[in-house]
Amino acid sequence: MRYVLLISSDKAAPPSPRAEMEALLQGHKRFADELQAARKMVHGERLRPDEEASRVRLKAGQRQVTDGPFTETKEVLGGFYLIDCDTKTEAVEWAKKIPLREGGYVEVRPIWPM
Repeated sequence: MRYVLLISSDKAAPPSPRAEMEALLQGHKRFADELQAARKMVHGERLRPDEEASRVRLKAGQRQVTDGPFTETKEVLGGFYLIDCDTKTEAVEWAKKIPLREGGYVEVRPIWPM
C-alpha cells in the first residue's frame, strides 16, 4: 500500500540558521537514500514556500483563487515522501526517521488505490 508522509512545521517558528538548514537537508538526503535502498521510495519533493502557492476553492458554486501566503494557516507544508509499505506500522516507522525542525511533524496518510 502507498502512503504519503507529509512534512509540516510551525509557520511562526523563527528561521533556522543556515548551518542547521544545511544539516537538515543532508539528513533528508540520507533518509531518501535509505528509502531507495530499501526499495520503499516512490517519490519525494521539497516544496517551495507558501508565498509562491495559490489555492483554488469552491465557494457558492464558483472557483476562487487565492495567492499565498495564507495567513489563516498555522502550519506550513514543507515537503512529502510517497512510499510503498506493507503496513501502516511500517510507514510510521519510516516517518519516525524523517529529520524535522523543532515543532515539526509528519502526517502519515494512506492513499486510496486507483
